[in-house]
Amino acid sequence: WEQRKFGETVIIERGGSPRPIDAFITDDENGLNWVKIGDAPEQGNYITKTAEKIRPEGLKKTREVHPGDLILSNSMSFGRPYIMAIDGCIHDGWLLIRDEEKRYDLKFLCQMLGTEQMLAQYRAMAAGSTVNNLNKELVGNTEVKVPSIAEQAKIGEYFSKVDDLITLHQKKFEQLTILKKYMLQKMFPQNGSDKPEIRFDGFTDDWEQRKFGETVIIERGGSPRPIDAFITDDENGLNWVKIGDAPEQGNYITKTAEKIRPEGLKKTREVHPGDLILSNSMSFGRPYIMAIDGCIHDGWLLIRDEEKRYDLKFLCQMLGTEQMLAQYRAMAAGSTVNNLNKELVGNTEVKVPSIAEQAKIGEYFSKVDDLITLHQQKCDELRNAKKFMLQNMFI
Repeated sequence: WEQRKFGETVIIERGGSPRPIDAFITDDENGLNWVKIGDAPEQGNYITKTAEKIRPEGLKKTREVHPGDLILSNSMSFGRPYIMAIDGCIHDGWLLIRDEEKRYDLKFLCQMLGTEQMLAQYRAMAAGSTVNNLNKELVGNTEVKVPSIAEQAKIGEYFSKVDDLITLHQKKFEQLTILKKYMLQKMFPQNGSDKPEIRFDGFTDDWEQRKFGETVIIERGGSPRPIDAFITDDENGLNWVKIGDAPEQGNYITKTAEKIRPEGLKKTREVHPGDLILSNSMSFGRPYIMAIDGCIHDGWLLIRDEEKRYDLKFLCQMLGTEQMLAQYRAMAAGSTVNNLNKELVGNTEVKVPSIAEQAKIGEYFSKVDDLITLHQQKCDELRNAKKFMLQNMFI
């Protein structure tokens, strides 16, 4: 690969802003696209739209960009490159990088500027100075190693396909998350109704209202003190369930990061597969199903359905609905309660269908959760693969 001083191969210019900017913002469709950091996509490298436009008379105080130009956020904490897919103008939070002599494949250039190798150069050059962000001189003084245009094109296309897959799975994840939220509203009764709007075929009966605490056992967890004295590496220790063990996606707790010695058992609360635990923080209040034996501290509530009144998957989904959270908030309003307790949760009113209908609803949401988890895992796997390949496909 050929080593080059980057600034000798491209034009680098800083953006600019007409002042005061609010005087130039316009709703006129003939205004110029005003590119802000918020217009950059979370996934992908192309800027395709802007939330705001500025009046054309502001052009002389800013920097115009066109499709095929590359822009780089000049924040040292960000420094991520994007390709313009539209005409627009950039403020001084961006650097324009324009390859007029076509020395680079555009997709390759965008990936190269986002590598850890480039970021390391920026940090090294700025070390000990008062520079807190990127500028044209700093970026221009970096050294880049570049293959032939043909190899650049192959590399750029490869990473473009990886980015497209990440974007695809991210969109699926977001769509399914929205679908689940919608269906939770439609498949559980709302506004005092005894029936949900959407039901499976064959179910027509009213849902039965119950006081939740009369149908299950609710107990608070506990911690042996000091907890550090009970933590153990012994494989025979008891699984110690902490908030950090709860998965970001899905409802099952399958492992714990720590264990405690068995003698701590009398000071805590034991849980078993099939038990449901609920974080007692008012800001969280999310339910999980235990898939392992373990112990819970006082940040959790145990909910055990000994009489099998509920389908477990249904119960877990029901406790996570906005209807339940609304009851917690209403009951705690005006009090000094900042988290859930057994009395508050027990005093909630729940509406419940037959076990057969519960099972249908629980299974439906379980499948939706599995799909959400699948797409999240695919995103994580692809991001890790991309990070590895960026380290190994660039010098």
